[in-house]
Amino acid sequence: MKIVLIMVVMSMFTGCISTNKTSSEEQLLRINYVSTNDQKARSYFVYLPRGYHSEPKKKWPVMLFLHGNGERGNGNDELDYVLSHGPVYEAWIQKKDIPFIIISPQLHMFDFDNKGLGYIDNRQPSQIPKRIVSGVPPRSTSFSTEKKINRSDSIADMADVAPLLPMGWEQVEDDLIVMLSSVKDTYRVDHSKTYLSGLSYGGFGTWYMASKHPEKFAAIAPVVGWGHPDFMESIAKHKIPVWQFAGGRDSAVEIPYFYAGIEKLRALGHTDVRFTVHEEMEHDAWTRVYASDDFYQWLLSHPLESKN
Repeated sequence: MKIVLIMVVMSMFTGCISTNKTSSEEQLLRINYVSTNDQKARSYFVYLPRGYHSEPKKKWPVMLFLHGNGERGNGNDELDYVLSHGPVYEAWIQKKDIPFIIISPQLHMFDFDNKGLGYIDNRQPSQIPKRIVSGVPPRSTSFSTEKKINRSDSIADMADVAPLLPMGWEQVEDDLIVMLSSVKDTYRVDHSKTYLSGLSYGGFGTWYMASKHPEKFAAIAPVVGWGHPDFMESIAKHKIPVWQFAGGRDSAVEIPYFYAGIEKLRALGHTDVRFTVHEEMEHDAWTRVYASDDFYQWLLSHPLESKN
């Protein structure tokens, strides 16, 4: 793969470093880059955890996080939309102590602002959650639904099902690899603890990136995005630990599609696979996932056997 490595320029977003000698505060940085997809200047977030600067000898786990469809944007004045959900929302907005360096890019719009999608067309900057000085802001209410909790039959034959949603994270695969490499070169990263997670569109992107670069990730956690059986061979071959999440009442990414990929991993002899269905939750089951401690502890329990 030919990748054009571009210089990154770091600027502090709003975080600060504590002046005391105990523990430095978390930071949110904007990293500038030029996308290999369209050769345009963009930015992505890098979150540095509490204690990063006050523990100069410590190496930190790193997580690449891929957001959902509603947070697409131009990577400049729209980048803050990626703070709406996921681990950076938990760490930066809700001030949860997450001991990871988190890479959080923004997927290009790819004309999705002309498709009549209300959750993109009607979004406003005022809806972006803001970090406050004292305490944390209230969380958004959970998605409402009248859908009954039913055990649906799985779709076993996925031969006629497209493996990816249109114009997703696979379009910026090269950018993601450059970001990951750049962060590993720039910050004190524990190379044996490199993780990948994403929600909805980002869940599909998680399966895709893991299938294409299985040697890079110690574990993956796709959230409310199923994996197509076609992507499972390399994941099983490299025995990447998987924790898949779904919402049992999800009306956007429906539960019957989740089982075939998980079953393909089992058929290929891969045993380190978890599949958790939050039966009573809608598409926003990600809120419970990324707010939990178990999620991050599970990731950290899986280091790579060898550094790459």
